[in-house]
Amino acid sequence: MRNLIFVLSFLIFIFSLNAQTIYTQGDVDICNSKFDLAVKENLSAKPIGEIIIAIGKSFLGTEYEPFTLDKDSVEKLTIHLTGLDCYTFLENSLVFARCIKEGKTTFEDYRKELIKIRYRNGELKDYPSRLHYFSDWIYDMNKRGIGKDVTKEIGGIPYNKKIDFMSTHIDSYKQLKNNPEFLQEIKQIEKNISSRKYYYIPEDSIARCEDRIQSGDIIGITTNVKGLDIAHTGISIRMEDGRIHFLHAPNVGHKVQITEKPLADYLKDNKKQTGIMILRVSEPK
Repeated sequence: MRNLIFVLSFLIFIFSLNAQTIYTQGDVDICNSKFDLAVKENLSAKPIGEIIIAIGKSFLGTEYEPFTLDKDSVEKLTIHLTGLDCYTFLENSLVFARCIKEGKTTFEDYRKELIKIRYRNGELKDYPSRLHYFSDWIYDMNKRGIGKDVTKEIGGIPYNKKIDFMSTHIDSYKQLKNNPEFLQEIKQIEKNISSRKYYYIPEDSIARCEDRIQSGDIIGITTNVKGLDIAHTGISIRMEDGRIHFLHAPNVGHKVQITEKPLADYLKDNKKQTGIMILRVSEPK
């Protein structure tokens, strides 16, 4: 009888997991390959920033794929490792690095850590609980001790901007368009973001601050697009030239790559990019 109860409980757990999570066997295989890499290269013994770089580089050549988190009309945990956008690339690099550092290397460990990183306060509720704005993501990671916003101490200046891009572009967000009840919640989130004190390093100052940026720092690129805080994200990496470059998933038609130019020069090629915010990941306790 006891064995039957155990089996039934396990089946209920698996059903519940599958009902709340979208993934394929290919995603499981990629997940396991990252943990195999960690064992092969003894990554758990390295600082968290080095692990982030190792995992990020293991994704080099992965195709850029947008909108992978919005496949369902109801918010579920979407795991999609076969194609990455700029956020899911750095998100997964961080998630795998934290799992490896903590010795938690099963698919279920990865799934739990992904929820912790993707959602406000680490709680998956509904669409607005996802950290859509990257400055909000930085704030939440800083608040929970997962990382530290070091932008100001590295040389940042105040970044004052009204954030309202989502609420003023509803047609661009499927879940928001299909669920009008989320709009007020999103507007409140935008109000909260707009009221905070943020800092950024303007693009003309990045080269002067490079010696204070570390490999493995999480970078958010600020933008002059009205209502939007950050338009692109990635990971800083110091290359053989001694300069900080950018490890990222660029855009449609490209693959995960490291910029040929240093980060400071890379930003100058895009008129909509204005500077950077930096989150330095903390060693898990």
